[in-house]
Amino acid sequence: MKSMDHYYPTLKNIYKAQDALKGVAINSPLIFNQTLSDQFGASIFLKREDLQAVRSYKIRGSYNKISSLTKEERKAGVVCASAGNHAQGVAFACNKLTIKGTIYMPTTTPKQKVLQVKMFGKANIEVVLVGDTFDDAYCKAVDFCKEAGSVFIHPFDDPYVIEGQATVGVEIIEELHDIPDYVILPIGGGGLASGIGSVFRYMSPQTRVIGAEPSGALSMKHSLESGKIKELVHIDSFVDGAAVKRPGILTFEICKKVVDKIIPVPEGAVCTAILELYNKNAIVAEPAGALSVAALDFIKEEIKGKSVVCVISGSNNDITRTEEIRERSLLYEGLKHYFIVRFPQRSGALLNFVNNVLGPGDDITHFSYSKKTNREQGPALIGIELSKREDLDKLLYNLDTNRIVYEYINDKQDLFGYLI
Repeated sequence: MKSMDHYYPTLKNIYKAQDALKGVAINSPLIFNQTLSDQFGASIFLKREDLQAVRSYKIRGSYNKISSLTKEERKAGVVCASAGNHAQGVAFACNKLTIKGTIYMPTTTPKQKVLQVKMFGKANIEVVLVGDTFDDAYCKAVDFCKEAGSVFIHPFDDPYVIEGQATVGVEIIEELHDIPDYVILPIGGGGLASGIGSVFRYMSPQTRVIGAEPSGALSMKHSLESGKIKELVHIDSFVDGAAVKRPGILTFEICKKVVDKIIPVPEGAVCTAILELYNKNAIVAEPAGALSVAALDFIKEEIKGKSVVCVISGSNNDITRTEEIRERSLLYEGLKHYFIVRFPQRSGALLNFVNNVLGPGDDITHFSYSKKTNREQGPALIGIELSKREDLDKLLYNLDTNRIVYEYINDKQDLFGYLI
């Protein structure tokens, strides 16, 4: 077992992890992307970790950690808590190495994800559904670990996990045959950033390592800025693969040395990137997997003429989230707007709204009365989708000139969250 004191990944251990992963993790392709390169005036390459057997890079760290266990530790079994990619990586490693694993997942985990974990782990793992949140599952997993004497497999704050994730960085340098100016990767707990960042500090210190972190869960950014680990009280868990309340102890110390900048990326921008990756490149990316591409828009002047590698970290996207992803994207792009409208109590009021308020490219995508009975006495909630962001000014002008009584609720977060 490696000491946690003053730990820093070495190239020797990273290459050792690369050897351990042979035949387990593929050397994922590094592909030049013409569409993004043209859009940003740069040479942009995508590191396709979404093509791994478990559809994310997590297989690297999980397998490297579990394969390092002693005979006695393997006999005691392993435990983890996860609602996503880490669980799949642990399950895969348990099946490959014939080690008993117990995986704690929140009861709210989608059935599809639970089935995926069971598929990868087969008879070697047991899934325990407990609690409503990840924190509930994590606490139960830690308690079970202590009682059973099993080994806890942390999703990011472990030397072997960090070294396993670091192999992504080695592959980038080997495959590119040149030194990239930028490497952009998702960052949450910090395991991937610690590993890849360390590789580039050894082998290409001039490369800027950029972490893309969801705006609703900036735990690593706030921690690095304050110089000490900060734990967030509330987070937006939409980008579930990178939304953590608290970064790791080891990863925080390493990221201080190897990460040049963290870019906050709004969740809506992530949704736009997911849709564009699919529509323009036939790439299915989960929210965390699209973070690096979404971040490009926030440093577009800085990367012009540069070579940039974006890590597509995973593709475990739940198809049932498609409508939410589209809605968040439209809201972020300024194309979807919601109003509470009080129509005049006369016939033809709705027809007047359609004919005289809406523009030729506007579309009503949501309409509901606030009252089930006596509707004419209650306001209506209307969602309008525009063809261009700039059309909002004309829509508001038409509402005012037609003396429509309305309330715009996109910017009223509490009311919006309650109604939409």
